[in-house]
Amino acid sequence: MTAKRLLVIDNEQYIQEVAQICLQTVANWQVITAGSGEEGLLKAEAEQPDAILLDVMMPGMDGPTTFEKLQANTATCHIPVLFLTAKVQASDRRRYAQMEIKAAIAKPFNPLELARQIAAALGWNLEK
Repeated sequence: MTAKRLLVIDNEQYIQEVAQICLQTVANWQVITAGSGEEGLLKAEAEQPDAILLDVMMPGMDGPTTFEKLQANTATCHIPVLFLTAKVQASDRRRYAQMEIKAAIAKPFNPLELARQIAAALGWNLEK
């Protein structure tokens, strides 16, 4: 079985690095990173990851706008998206569910739990 490939789109370099290290170490997944919505759109189309972990609040193009553009592109609309966000109130979760976001993972996240949260949301087996 080939390793899952995840695209992490977050404007914070530290979050990209922590997510990349923990997902590679805990789940043995390949992780691609992007520092903006614009870069994320290009990498999603070129790399065709198995899923995208997308920050909600970014300067320029925010997460919801990036998600809408991913959905509008026939090359990326099939890729499941999970939001990474500091905003996890019930109203936010309802809005994300209506957008067909697979899950919203709270920031700050537990690096050792991140792979399990993603796997649970997407129905993936978490085996090394």
